[in-house]
Amino acid sequence: MSRRILIVDDEPAIADMLAYALRTEGYAPDCVSLGGDALTALRGNADYALVILDVGLPDLSGFDVCRALRRESDVPVIFLTARSDEVDRIVGLELGADDYVPKPFSPREVASRVRAILRRARPQAALTPTAAGDGGDGPFRHDADGARIAFHGVWLSLTRYEYRLLATLLERPGRVQSRAQLMAAVWHDAEDSLERTVDAHIKTLRAKLRAVSETDDPIETHRGLGYSLRAGG
Repeated sequence: MSRRILIVDDEPAIADMLAYALRTEGYAPDCVSLGGDALTALRGNADYALVILDVGLPDLSGFDVCRALRRESDVPVIFLTARSDEVDRIVGLELGADDYVPKPFSPREVASRVRAILRRARPQAALTPTAAGDGGDGPFRHDADGARIAFHGVWLSLTRYEYRLLATLLERPGRVQSRAQLMAAVWHDAEDSLERTVDAHIKTLRAKLRAVSETDDPIETHRGLGYSLRAGG
């Protein structure tokens, strides 16, 4: 059975080109032109494997759609945008997008990115810690089989990349890992991604940890070097 992809774009020519490229790759694309329709479709169908989302929609911005979607789902999202501003790209990644494609683009390139994202969508076993942070001797509890992490007894609601990032830090408490090392460990096939993506996800991780414990900030920033998890919790 073909994996379903939702295309959200108000330009019929672009939506049709993307749909054709995806069908030739064996996917089953659906198209809508409004952000509100996209949220309705996604809430009514849990089978969508990925969303291709234009930032400039007539009713809601793509950022607003992604923000609402992330409260309910971790479905992968690729942003399409006519703007190439790095700030916009960082905002999209902070909201939980998996990729960001500026217009004009090749539909085949987008289909290739869809294939790459779906290939790496499941958490990688290589990123699960075997000892550190895995027991009851610190603030973290890591359920590697369930791909979830608890902080002070509270299970965190993490996106796939937040989970992989925190799991990678948990592997070696006290060890400083550079942004490049974290990019290589967490964002596979991410040669086009920005190292600032790490900073964006560290920011959202810290916010979720503070929501559990306002006084405990276990992630340390090492200026010019990278990040580490404080040894000993």
